[in-house]
Amino acid sequence: MSVIDLESAAREVVRLLDGVADDQLDDPTPCADTSVAALLDHLMGLSLAFTWAARKTPPPGDGPRPGTESAEQLDPQWRTLLPQRLDELVKAWRDPLAWEGTTEAGGVTMPAEQMAVVALDELVLHGWDLARATGQPFTCTPADTAAVLAFTTASAQPEQAAGREGLFGPVVEVPEDAPAFDRALGFAGRDPAWTPESA
Repeated sequence: MSVIDLESAAREVVRLLDGVADDQLDDPTPCADTSVAALLDHLMGLSLAFTWAARKTPPPGDGPRPGTESAEQLDPQWRTLLPQRLDELVKAWRDPLAWEGTTEAGGVTMPAEQMAVVALDELVLHGWDLARATGQPFTCTPADTAAVLAFTTASAQPEQAAGREGLFGPVVEVPEDAPAFDRALGFAGRDPAWTPESA
């Protein structure tokens, strides 16, 4: 088992927050029918959900529910709260106990080491979504890129069609000789050339 560290991906998301202007919150993102504000609300929720998954603690009754993210629900203190939640997420997955047994997030139960990969995938892809939507550059480490590419490649196989639904959109064709990150985006249903103008 290769232990994943979420720090680089989380740090990149935090870096992007300073570049999000208030007048961009209603703008589109590469996620269909999802505004920048709704994407930020999703990041707020997933950071908690995957922290609870690492700690094997059930979400509180008033915790975030997957699929209910919206621009209207975005906490006005997101610029302060999201970095704090991402920091807790990174710390939680650095505990060796987080990697043992099975755990649950968003109503899905799976081996903890696989859940960590899903958490990384969410941070990286939604970090890219946020960067593209707000006109900022995005960077991903080679190790994180390799992990996300492996995950999205597996999800794009025909036998994974049922599990893919609701997680990714239809695969976007990307040349086989394209950079690894672009291929990961394509398998995740994203167009590497997406811009707000093309939305």
